[in-house]
Amino acid sequence: MSIELRILRQDTADSAPYWEEFKVPESGRNMNVIACLMEIQLRPVNKAGKKVNPVVWESNCLEEVCGACSMVINGRPRQACSALVGHLARPIVLRPLSKFKVVRDLVVDRSPMFQALSKVRAWMPMDGTYDLGPGPKISAAQAERIYTFARCMTCGCCMEACPQYGPASDFIGPAPLAQANLFNQHGSGALNKEERLAQVMDRGGVADCGKAQNCAKACPKEIPLTEAIAELSLETTKQMFKDLLAKGTPQSFGGPA
Repeated sequence: MSIELRILRQDTADSAPYWEEFKVPESGRNMNVIACLMEIQLRPVNKAGKKVNPVVWESNCLEEVCGACSMVINGRPRQACSALVGHLARPIVLRPLSKFKVVRDLVVDRSPMFQALSKVRAWMPMDGTYDLGPGPKISAAQAERIYTFARCMTCGCCMEACPQYGPASDFIGPAPLAQANLFNQHGSGALNKEERLAQVMDRGGVADCGKAQNCAKACPKEIPLTEAIAELSLETTKQMFKDLLAKGTPQSFGGPA
């Protein structure tokens, strides 16, 4: 038996995309999409029997941890390594994520997502040659909750599913927002909470979220992204009033007390 694949290809970042069809031998229901692409790489011949350039894609861990093999499979953004052909409708249709610039074939440039993570300061600035001592203690329940959001592998599936995110929008997307919320909840990360909130309150931040909730449905790790965004919205509202009070201008609230 063979598997038919229809792949949206693009030879260069500036060239026009085109569809190409392939047939690969099926080795079992547990065969994944990456295995299909590897078959095409070994024998780059399309369905019409013409020898072509091998399809280009990204992968690394092959166990849904690194997030590198993100693509749209049968209309759904997901990881190719965990997409088993026995559970997919035929022909299997593959195309690159549409919210990022295509580099070639199924490879896209996800650097805007990483730049957004940098903007919201999704890290803890604890580096140094001096001894900082132990960090603040947190409860087991808090550690478990933090781990839920720490499973993010920056795959971009949530960004692909988000109707507000894209090249024509300033919105930084659900993944960076959830990571900002993650570090704000961490005992050590909370030391720089106000810095993150300032960025999240900036243009393209949490206020630009349209609450479509597509991101949570698309996340391969089932991270409660909408919950994180809701918490971040609450924190930014608190920070806004805190900033107003710090200015000492009661007129901002409607006049003198």
